[in-house]
Amino acid sequence: MWVTKDAPFLYTKRGVYYFSRRVPEDLKDHYKSPRIAISLRTKSRKVARARAITLAAKLDEDWLTLRWKSASDPLRRFLNHRMPSETKIASEGITLSDAKELYLQAKKNGRSSTFTQAAERSVGYLVGCHGDKPIDAYTRSEVNQFRDALLDRGLTRASVRRTFNTIRAIVNFAARESGLPEVKAFSGVFIGDEDTVQTKKRASLPPEVVETVQQSCREIDDEPRWLVALISDTGMRLSEAVGLVKEDVVLDDEYPHVTVRPHPWRRLKTKGSERIIPLVGASLWAAKRALEASNSLFLFPRYCSQDGHKANSASGALNKWLSPRVPTGCVVHSFRHSLRDRLRAVECPPDIIDRIGGWSVAGIGESYGRGYPLPVLSKWMASMVAGLGGD
Repeated sequence: MWVTKDAPFLYTKRGVYYFSRRVPEDLKDHYKSPRIAISLRTKSRKVARARAITLAAKLDEDWLTLRWKSASDPLRRFLNHRMPSETKIASEGITLSDAKELYLQAKKNGRSSTFTQAAERSVGYLVGCHGDKPIDAYTRSEVNQFRDALLDRGLTRASVRRTFNTIRAIVNFAARESGLPEVKAFSGVFIGDEDTVQTKKRASLPPEVVETVQQSCREIDDEPRWLVALISDTGMRLSEAVGLVKEDVVLDDEYPHVTVRPHPWRRLKTKGSERIIPLVGASLWAAKRALEASNSLFLFPRYCSQDGHKANSASGALNKWLSPRVPTGCVVHSFRHSLRDRLRAVECPPDIIDRIGGWSVAGIGESYGRGYPLPVLSKWMASMVAGLGGD
């Protein structure tokens, strides 16, 4: 199906857009076929149109060069010297799209879907702006134009910086794997100062709100509420809690606890995220209920399987439920901020707070030894829950 005039040289095949353009009669001897047809590898009309415009412009440039090299060109007689032969060596680098596939094939296992989405989105932005070129064919001028195009479309400087970090990781990985020299076009790009509009800080939940939400979780008593309650008194990240298996939870111990560790279906954010958290208050209740109900390897089978976790869908559902029950701006991640405030309120030492929450710990000395024993961590967690009025 051919597309309308506002999207020239395009047609679709099984929903995928293709670029097609006839080779001019006077240049057919330079080509293997009378028509150039290339899959644009997208089902998005907007992306396809941008890529087609880029390809069409590149062809126009190539055709102009070929015509200037022709002895029959009437404009050639105005030159005061012969046109130099084209000395630029064709790139041996793989295309950006192929580099992305190589990168994801090697890196995506064990990562969340957002990792793949970020790579797809970032590469899509660049291909839409300058076409799908070999990774070493992008010029610094094009990279700077790409930066400006992202800012013009309304992305924050933080988002632009993340996009460049992703593309740089893909390009550098592909260059190393392909034996190419370092690709420097994407390095050291000036993004500019941070946006003047201050980033909205995630709010912490007041203790009385935490207590009210925990009571609602006990009353409703289902899997989503067990997940909220578990997070409320452990401060775990949502992805950490969602990815737990039943073996991670130990209840038949003097100090019940949960072990946060990496799994094939869920990696941890940092090395320091691997930790043991005492189970107290609402989190202890939630862990018991989830263990009793699960007939699977996973503690929360609704949100996790061998194929991966569904932290994003869980986040959407839980935040929707929490919205009328918490202050404006608060989300499920706010329990994590609240945990830090609650531990501070009972004068828990900062390094113990960092250990419980899996935050990075400062100082070389912190890397020595086995860390705080479970009884010490449990003492402070129990004090925190007592301060909230829990059992």
